[in-house]
Amino acid sequence: MSTTYPPPDTTRRSHRWWGLAFIGTAQLMVVLDATIVNIALPSAQRELHMSDTNRQWVITAYTLAFGGLLLLGGRVADLLGRKRTFLAGLVGFAVASAIGGAAQTDWQLFGARALQGVFAATLAPSALSLLTTTFTEPRERAQAFGVFSGIAGAGNAIGLITGGVLTEYLDWRWCMYVNAPIAVAAFLGGSWSLHDHRPERRPRLDVPGALLACTGLVGVVFGCSEASSLGWDSPRVLGSLSAGGLLLGLFAVRQTRAATPLLPPRIVRDRNRTGAFLTLALAVVAMFGMFLYMTYYFQSVLDYRPVEAGLAFLPMSATIMLTSTQLSPRLLHRLPPRALLSSGALLAAAGLFLLTSLPIRAEYAGHVLPSTILFGLGMGLIFVPVVDTATKGVDPADAGVASATVNTCQQVGGSIGTALLNTIATSATAAYLAARRPAATPAVVKSAVVHGFHVGLAWASAIMLLAAVTAWVLIVAGPPSRREAAERELEGEYDPHRMRAGR
Repeated sequence: MSTTYPPPDTTRRSHRWWGLAFIGTAQLMVVLDATIVNIALPSAQRELHMSDTNRQWVITAYTLAFGGLLLLGGRVADLLGRKRTFLAGLVGFAVASAIGGAAQTDWQLFGARALQGVFAATLAPSALSLLTTTFTEPRERAQAFGVFSGIAGAGNAIGLITGGVLTEYLDWRWCMYVNAPIAVAAFLGGSWSLHDHRPERRPRLDVPGALLACTGLVGVVFGCSEASSLGWDSPRVLGSLSAGGLLLGLFAVRQTRAATPLLPPRIVRDRNRTGAFLTLALAVVAMFGMFLYMTYYFQSVLDYRPVEAGLAFLPMSATIMLTSTQLSPRLLHRLPPRALLSSGALLAAAGLFLLTSLPIRAEYAGHVLPSTILFGLGMGLIFVPVVDTATKGVDPADAGVASATVNTCQQVGGSIGTALLNTIATSATAAYLAARRPAATPAVVKSAVVHGFHVGLAWASAIMLLAAVTAWVLIVAGPPSRREAAERELEGEYDPHRMRAGR
């Protein structure tokens, strides 16, 4: 079924770039909040007297709520209006952040982080679907996706930088408080610059499907998170993963039978879109593992202060941003998406593999910088085509759920990457120490930690290679022909179904 976008009025077109700025601001806040507390976590743990067992919930509570509710948030945005849910998500996120900053006990902080995840699950798909329906001309669409993807790609590393600066020079609580003024600015700007697209018919929400999807994803994410401390053979982990997988299987069956499915099967039946979803998930698995390793490598091995550890990620963040906003959008008009995705994944895999040779006494400029820049270049080439391919050709009525699926792949991939690769590294470290007992001197312990990072980074590199193969095999869409590009530029309109080369 072909769907056309309504012709934009002059006011709407004149405000669309301001709208991009405020959408990007909101997206940055959501993405960086997944990592901003990482460097601040030791300070928060000391002040709130968290146990080593419970401290993971500062991160996991956000991840579980965010990843588990994204599909529901995307469909709510489709049903109630993207602008409305976008603004409501901003307000809720600001309130939850303020509660977290004022927390006096660990469980208050855990609850606030979960509440942040709930509103992030509403905010993130609304932001991307607003972008999809606001920028419909192909050249502007590529530019807008370049900016958005650069923000999304660099946001996790920016969170590490921001967390280090705020923790060292202010207080860990400002890692939560900082979201409030950002949300207020995005709310005021979005109210003025964004325009809604509401469907004429509003079908009822698939509540059983929503429950199956949410609980299934929570089960999988919870199991992966717990594996880092309990091990993959733990009954709790195996039970959670099995239950989550079963519930997601029932969700898939439900979507083929529901009158108004939460995730319409037509969204994932498209080969190119499915390839983009899988490529993104695999790339983020490797990326989050690298963030975890390098954060601890900087602070535990090289003895960097929090702000130094955060700033050490700056070159990589800048590379992702520049590549996403300057290089990738230009190449997207000339090359098929799989060429960019596979090339980017190969570059990122090479950067990860080079990190497997990091020594205990490393020089940042000689040992770390080249690898992280190579990794940033690869990720910058991935984000723009993967988001464009995943959302191209989607009916406006499904824009929210397609956008939510993109965010779900990123969030669940990050959760799995953190848990899986952390377990691999800690297991390798334990095996290294066991082979050298009882000579576990501080120097040997540090060598064991670095060895664990090397093993984990090798696995991350292999996962990134799998992402390259996935993109090349599954994504078959080609670049727009010169004639089609010229026609679109003359028309000033964009029909996403005409972009589906090879169809």
